Amino acid sequence: MKTRRFGRTGLQVSEISLGTVELGLDYGVPVAGEHRRPPEEEAARLLNRALDLGINFIDTARVYGASEEVIGRALSTRRSEYILCTKVAAPPAGMIGKAVGEWVRASIAQSLAALRTDYVDVLKIHSAAVEDIRRGEIIAAIQQAQAAGQVRFTGASTYGEEAPLLALADGRYDCLQVAYSAVDRRLESRVLALAQQQDVAVVVRSVLLRGVLTHRYTLLPPQLAQLKAAIRELDALAEAESLPELAYRYVLAHPAVSTALVGTARIGELEAALGFADRPALSPGLIARIREMAVPAEDQLHPGKWPSDAAAWQPG
Repeated sequence: MKTRRFGRTGLQVSEISLGTVELGLDYGVPVAGEHRRPPEEEAARLLNRALDLGINFIDTARVYGASEEVIGRALSTRRSEYILCTKVAAPPAGMIGKAVGEWVRASIAQSLAALRTDYVDVLKIHSAAVEDIRRGEIIAAIQQAQAAGQVRFTGASTYGEEAPLLALADGRYDCLQVAYSAVDRRLESRVLALAQQQDVAVVVRSVLLRGVLTHRYTLLPPQLAQLKAAIRELDALAEAESLPELAYRYVLAHPAVSTALVGTARIGELEAALGFADRPALSPGLIARIREMAVPAEDQLHPGKWPSDAAAWQPG
């Protein structure tokens, strides 16, 4: 497994990392059998297999259902083998001052207990909104946890462009977690370029856009016709590569990317992603052709805005 610098932190991370939302929640394309949470024994096998394969970065969050607990039970005896990242949710609207610090401290305490560890390597603000970053209370509380030895490095998981740009301007964030894929390239020109200039690590999520940059794109409902057309166009460019292979190789071709998350509950999908990372870099010509493609509208690219009714997702 090849590794990359994790920004200015001094850490070396595997190019492919494991995202664990599917170990704690039903997640993914809302089709029967496609997004179930696995039994804990199966999840433990996946986690241990990931470490055996050379993956050394595991991402979770307090709000990922039982994910932290599953990781803690499965990997507490292998804690020195991996970089552990979790997240703290932003406090409720209206919470200010000392209450924010108490909220963050409580979340950290819960995470450490669930994960069966006394520190996390990276703590990110989960779904950090523009106002969360602008006010700075959450990151200040995280820095207090840093001083106490509970957190090594700071970060923010963001949506859109404004929030990560504010985090980069702030200067207190060691890493960003962003959505970036071969069809969602909106952050390339500014966010990724600035992160690289400032030596801020970038963790990429949604490489497969919640699983639709695969054969599953044929299930996309009529409301997502623009996205479906874009993926069909990308599929035509894939030629010998499968869509998932093209998706991972495209993301890993960007020099700002530190690691690409594989969000899966299946060992086979994890092993496939590792194989993609071992392939040669995409040709400059193919990268240029992908960048010439139109980017779908924001509502097409945000899984939280997709239809949740399984009946809407049918082959077509």
